[in-house]
Amino acid sequence: MPTKHWPPGTQCVTKHDHTKPKPRELAFRKGDMVTIIEAVEGKGWYRVRHNETGQEGLLAASALRERGAIRADPKLSLMPWFHGKISGLEAVQELQPPEDGLFLVRESVRHPGDYVLCVSFGKEVIHYRVVHEENTLSIDSQQYFSNLIDMIEHYMNEQGAICTKLVKPKPKSGMKSAEEELAKAGWLLNLKHLTLGDRIGQGEFGDVLQGEYMGQRVAVKNIKCDVTAQAFLAETAAMTKVRHKNLVCLLGVILHNGLYIVMEFMSKGNLVNFLRTRGRALVPTQQLLLFALDVAQGMDYLESKKLVHRDLAARNILISEENVAKVSDFGLARVNPKGADATLLPVKWTAPEALKHNKFSSKSDVWSYGILLWEIFSFGRAPYPKLALKEVTELLEQGYRMDPPEGCPPTIYALMKSCWELEPGKRPSFKKLTEKLQKELKHLRDI
Repeated sequence: MPTKHWPPGTQCVTKHDHTKPKPRELAFRKGDMVTIIEAVEGKGWYRVRHNETGQEGLLAASALRERGAIRADPKLSLMPWFHGKISGLEAVQELQPPEDGLFLVRESVRHPGDYVLCVSFGKEVIHYRVVHEENTLSIDSQQYFSNLIDMIEHYMNEQGAICTKLVKPKPKSGMKSAEEELAKAGWLLNLKHLTLGDRIGQGEFGDVLQGEYMGQRVAVKNIKCDVTAQAFLAETAAMTKVRHKNLVCLLGVILHNGLYIVMEFMSKGNLVNFLRTRGRALVPTQQLLLFALDVAQGMDYLESKKLVHRDLAARNILISEENVAKVSDFGLARVNPKGADATLLPVKWTAPEALKHNKFSSKSDVWSYGILLWEIFSFGRAPYPKLALKEVTELLEQGYRMDPPEGCPPTIYALMKSCWELEPGKRPSFKKLTEKLQKELKHLRDI
């Protein structure tokens, strides 16, 4: 069987123990995470860095497997110990046979909005009311927490106001621990190797910070709220399935203060700001076409994986140091756990069938791509200038489409309009869009 070729930066998991290495080889245990630095002359060996110790050395390809994709399983839980609305009596039954430090958390029946921490100690189960007010949680009015995950982590390390340290969570039936599954698939990173720096962005779900992980510059999304963090697992699971030069790369996840999603750092920020701050004088048409092609190729790959973005817009395209455009935040629009809330949809970018009937598909992504093309060739202007959201929806139904941006090549405007066909089936695929943009670029270079 030919040896698999992994490019530098690929994260791999070791298949077995190797505790007596030869000179220049790396020692490791089964399940350790390593990063590929380079393939070594002579088949089947790599120089790698151990993600835990930072040590570098040689390792046989046969001892490695690439990190596995995580199934976006609703039973994957950041809080497997959270049992929801059960009574005190049911909690006692769940915590049998007695075992010191066995615990679960339930919603309070008597005090809606509060929680109860139930801990097995001696031969009984002790119930601690967790008061929830002003976005904080507390058992004793001394120690306050921003979410349940933090609270459980604290009492697993310190006894504090409760009868014993929490030792072992009692999972709700059918629930799998996200921590275990992430670790098994090789996506769980270690907090102690992460250094956080300045805030570089702010989304509705939390801050995006610049940071460093094992010497690599990274961007870190921090989601503090338990419920939102739980919903984000689906996005993270989607990101573990994909790898493409035009998609922002997920490096891993840290479970602390909710959830840290660690991604590659894109030094030139998002496409809207890139274009607005440089403008026509600094960004030639060829570069605009290259950005458009990058995005189309990333989306063609997502389409081939049956993944729908739902929020494709220039603000969600990030630019690397080498001016490569990459699609970010795919899967995020699915995060609202109750299904898409129409009031939260980015109306000016969303296809009519998605706005009216909540029908999202690769074809609705193509409509959004047409708007993104308009953003690119208008150097970051907001689409439908001077029109209110309500007017946009009404005018589109009457057949209105935006005029081309100033100086936009007619072939590109024709491409935009093909993306804005009212009937989804008449819109081109991302593969077709990619081919047309490649043709356009070749034509420009041949002039």
